[in-house]
Order: sequence, then C-alpha cells, then structure tokens
Amino acid sequence: MTQSSAGEQLTVLVTGATGFIGSRLVRALVDEGHTVKAMTRRPDDYAGPADPVEGDVFDPGTLAGPMEGVDVAVYLVHSLDDNDFERKDAEAARGFGLAAAASGVRQIVYMGGLGKDADQLSPHLRSRREVEKLLGTSGVPVTVLRAAIVVGAGGISWEMTRQLVKNLPAMVVPRWADTRTQPISIDDVTRYLIGVIGVEKTFGQVYELGGADRLTYVEMLQQAAEVINGRRVPIVTVPVLTPRLSSLWIGLVTNVDSTTASNLIDSMSTEVLQTDYAIQDIVPGEPLSYREAVERAIAEEKRER
Repeated sequence: MTQSSAGEQLTVLVTGATGFIGSRLVRALVDEGHTVKAMTRRPDDYAGPADPVEGDVFDPGTLAGPMEGVDVAVYLVHSLDDNDFERKDAEAARGFGLAAAASGVRQIVYMGGLGKDADQLSPHLRSRREVEKLLGTSGVPVTVLRAAIVVGAGGISWEMTRQLVKNLPAMVVPRWADTRTQPISIDDVTRYLIGVIGVEKTFGQVYELGGADRLTYVEMLQQAAEVINGRRVPIVTVPVLTPRLSSLWIGLVTNVDSTTASNLIDSMSTEVLQTDYAIQDIVPGEPLSYREAVERAIAEEKRER
C-alpha cells in the first residue's frame, strides 16, 4: 500500500475524478485502501468507487467542503477547450492552493506537461508551468509530474491518433509531425501518481515521466495504424499546414473539439523528451513501450463496447 512517511492511510481528494486520468487514479487509490473523495460538479451522476463530493475549481467558494480532512489533493483539471484557458487555469490554481492551505492539506500533486523551461514553450505548456507555481503560492508543497502524450482509452491525444488512422487511408501532415516526443501509457502515469502521493521526500519536487520509446508523431501514427489496421498508412509531410489549419482538419476527421485540438497542436512543434529519471528512484519499474500502450488502449476500448 502506498502510505505517507508516518505509515498511516491517507484521505485523498481527486479533482477531475470522472476524467481520463482521474477515474483511473480513483480506482487505484481505493484498491490501495485509501479514503478517496472524488470531486465533481455533478456528484449525483457519479458512478465510481469513491465517495463523490461536489466542487468546482473554477468556483473557489465550493472548495472548503471537499477539502475538509484531506491529506493529499490531486489536481487534474485544465480548460483546453476554452480559448481563454491560460487566465482561467491560473485563477483556478491560485484559488485551489489557497483552499488547500486553509484546510491543512499536506501535499498537492499535479500533472504537468513535459518540456524544458529554456525552450520557447507553447501557450499550453507555458500555462502548465504557471499552474505548477500558483498551486504552491499559499504554502502547500506541490509534487509535479510532467508527461508528454498519455496513451489510453478516452484520452484526447489518443483519440486524435486512433480516429485519424482509423478514418483515413492516407494522410498529409504538417512539418511538426516530424517532431519527437515520448508518449507514456496511462497505466504508467497512474503508477507514478500512486507512487508519489503522501511520500514526503517528493514534496516540492518536479519529476519527468516518459515511456520506453522516443518517437516522432509520424512514427506514432504508423505504429498505431499497424496495431489498429494491421498495416501502415501512407503519410506525406508538407510545410504549409499551420496549427490552425491542422486543428480544423482534425475537427473534420475526428470528434475532437477543434479548440482543444488547436491548443494541443500548438505544443507539438516543440520536442518534449524525458531527460531526468529521478522518478525511477521513487517508483521503480520499466515503463511500457508505445506499442504496448496502444495495444492496451485498444483492448480496453473493446472491453467497454
């Protein structure tokens, strides 16, 4: 069981508890024996294994109740589907950190985005960095896990990939598709989150996460096509597709919201690779390969049909 340094079981608040990462984390924490509060704006609709609590990070007045008695608060919320996401996410992070401090929360755990601060970060990644800082401004130690693309059933980035290779016999992709990244399985992300929750030596630390493979987006599309379709798809790279045009194209071919797609695509021209492996000292174990992550995502989708 993952426990704090004192050895006691924890009360953990998970924001975004019905989301892609949050729903899996809630199940894993419950399996570990922790008391879990699943924060959602619609608790009456919650069907997960934990106790639902009503709260909204964009409304600080709703946070005192959910925070009561909480040891660790996990922050998994963003607003990439909003054109004003940088301002909204900054205000939400500031308010959440203040509420956590007022309630005596001992640790905030946050999922950020991989990428070096020295690079010219996209608005999406720049916002993730700002949220990291603002969560801790009221004094609660923040543990940050930074990841690139997280692969799993229901994830936005995975849905873009899956639907593109399933719906198109061939593709014309922009130059940024030759940029390298380091995709990671949702199973590994959940394992790392569990491994830092309540662990005092991780308080105030930033950890980079990555899967076993470093791939370009073209290589990711090709491997996904091999698993899904049993063959590769012809892909041609061209220099003329802007992020805006790319997002409109994705909106036409997939059911991913074009605003969300645009905000994600803005980040894809920056190479994001894991360069620090300190997380392995905290949570030992080798991460899955991209192909293994894709196979697990496909298997999960088949089970849920």
